[in-house]
Amino acid sequence: MLGLGGPVIGSQAMAQAKPEDTEIWKPVPAVVTPAKEAGGAPSDAIVLFDGGDLKEWVATRDKAPAGWTVADGVLIVDKTRGNIETKRSFRDYQLHLEWRIPADITGSGQARGNSGVFLASTGAGDAGYELQILDPYQNPTYVNGQAASLYKQHPPLVNAGRKPGEWQVYDVVWRAPVFGPDGALVSPATATVLHNGVLVQDNAAFAGETVYIGKPPSRPFTSAPIKLQAHGDPSAPISFRNIWVRELPPRP
Repeated sequence: MLGLGGPVIGSQAMAQAKPEDTEIWKPVPAVVTPAKEAGGAPSDAIVLFDGGDLKEWVATRDKAPAGWTVADGVLIVDKTRGNIETKRSFRDYQLHLEWRIPADITGSGQARGNSGVFLASTGAGDAGYELQILDPYQNPTYVNGQAASLYKQHPPLVNAGRKPGEWQVYDVVWRAPVFGPDGALVSPATATVLHNGVLVQDNAAFAGETVYIGKPPSRPFTSAPIKLQAHGDPSAPISFRNIWVRELPPRP
């Protein structure tokens, strides 16, 4: 009789269950209006560059007004002025930016359209966590330094780059590292990156800050600016446009 009772009890429980038992009604997600055009800033975004001015940016080395060139709605790197970074600091966020290698680019490898976006700028110069920008088209180099790599740490899953002269798109979800009260790393920074709509970094974990030589350090911070690199290679400077960011709540 016990063996027969199990199915009967189970059937009774199913009969008593209601669809409402698994419905969640609150809290209601906030309404965000998407842009009318693909790649445009949604209603809750902070626009960092829309073709106008550099009011959201400062020079990394001395926090003076950013000195790069704005012309025809495009931001052009000025290698003599050094890196620039946002006035605001961010923790977790979604980032959209578009970049272009000059059509007449020269050089090869790391000396061909080199730049980068530092998802967290942790100090002067190139301190921080870099997503590499480089000419991705028929330009061999070490794979953890090619376009869409997390520099010197994670090669991209694929090369989704376009030819020089064409606009490239990065869409990034950045999660900042978490540090304990003693400064010890609790959980690493991660980045999910789409390059021209193609997944190239899938929640990839940083070993620490990206460095050219040596072991990646993990210096504690809570929030940080986003930085654009004025790389010293001799090739022509690259350009940026349509940069915006959406702040995200920390993961539970």
